[in-house]
Amino acid sequence: MPTKVKPPAGAGPTALMFVLLPAAAVGALALALSGAERPPCPPAERGSAAVTQPLAAIRYLAADALEGRLAGSAGERCAGDYIAREFRRLGIEPLGDSGGYFQAVPLASALNPHAPGGTGRNVVAVLAGSNRSLAREYVVIGAHYDHLGRGGFGSLAPEAKDSIHNGADDNASGVAGVLEAARLLRASPPARSVIFVAFSGEEFGLLGSAHFAAHAPVPLEAVRAMLNLDMVGRLGAGPLLVYGTETAAEWAEIVTRAAAQQQLPIAARGDGYGASDHTSFYVRDIPVLHFFTNVHSDYHRPSDDFEKIDGPGLERVAALVATVARTVADRPAALTLQRGAGQPLPAAQGPGYGAYLGTVPDFTPVEHGVRLSGVRAGSPAEQAGLRAGDILVRFNDRDIADLFALTAALRAAAPGDTARIGLLRGGEDVTVTAILGRRGT
Repeated sequence: MPTKVKPPAGAGPTALMFVLLPAAAVGALALALSGAERPPCPPAERGSAAVTQPLAAIRYLAADALEGRLAGSAGERCAGDYIAREFRRLGIEPLGDSGGYFQAVPLASALNPHAPGGTGRNVVAVLAGSNRSLAREYVVIGAHYDHLGRGGFGSLAPEAKDSIHNGADDNASGVAGVLEAARLLRASPPARSVIFVAFSGEEFGLLGSAHFAAHAPVPLEAVRAMLNLDMVGRLGAGPLLVYGTETAAEWAEIVTRAAAQQQLPIAARGDGYGASDHTSFYVRDIPVLHFFTNVHSDYHRPSDDFEKIDGPGLERVAALVATVARTVADRPAALTLQRGAGQPLPAAQGPGYGAYLGTVPDFTPVEHGVRLSGVRAGSPAEQAGLRAGDILVRFNDRDIADLFALTAALRAAAPGDTARIGLLRGGEDVTVTAILGRRGT
């Protein structure tokens, strides 16, 4: 009999979904977390003229041999070992437990009863600052390295049972970007120290970053900023989305100048809260930025593979992150924190709570409403004629200003309700009617 589970708040950009995890998969997860007879990790390759080191990192992390890097699994352990070796190769010192690169992360979560038991590992390293008086202040650059394993929990392809979800963009790309930023900063260390972290357990509710923030290896009040890379491997023509620009008074100028220097188009949003690891820092009064190249049709599906990564684009993103980090680390004064930039994520609700529409949001900023990057096959949204590019602005008598408003509207509705949805399509006002479905079916 399948076990019904729900994703935690913060489990990726489209966290409000429900999936069925087969009982057999639960048993396989328990075995993976038990530590019994882990197979040897595959050997790593170095970058070459044909494959740059960032791409080589993604190819390793997103290989089938790592079986989707489920938090606490043997594949995630191989990924963590690889990341630690890369930090060591780059000359970035360990900052984990007992003088090593790893910080143990309990994966059981009181806030999310569906998180697995067992232990994951954050991979933590530090580049010492070059200024004696500022070296005990820090900038954190991080990315999660866990993914969905063989699907089930969190997968948007529940029909692809037992298929490896390699997570090349989500979030091997972010880890590769962190490593490339570490390489660039190591060549000439900035005044403040820089901590690099690869987080475990993001897909189960930001577990690794929350644990790091609660048990930081340095005083958290000495952390001046946190830069988060999550899904940065599909830049293409851009723009690069940068969230959190209103969490510090100086961010807008710093990010705009760095983007101009890298000739990188950006779309800035002020929100400091989001479905990724920077939230664990902003809730503790640390200015944050989240770098993101947008959602796509391979998100949380087995098709998120290495071959679809934009390597040159990833290198440009990493260079931008390194430039922003260096600017913050070299500033004589700390950034000026601005609280209340955005709204905390709404908590996920249990199965059957609220109604299902089946839209996939596009996170490119719009002035008002929710732009769609697509709709789920067979969903009420598809049946109503909604499509990619539509901007939802009304739901019955509710104004839809942003994704939070759409979420609230769906939670207030019930399966079987008829909803009149107002939208902008090609500059024209359009109204469609949808018969809402039930979550988890």
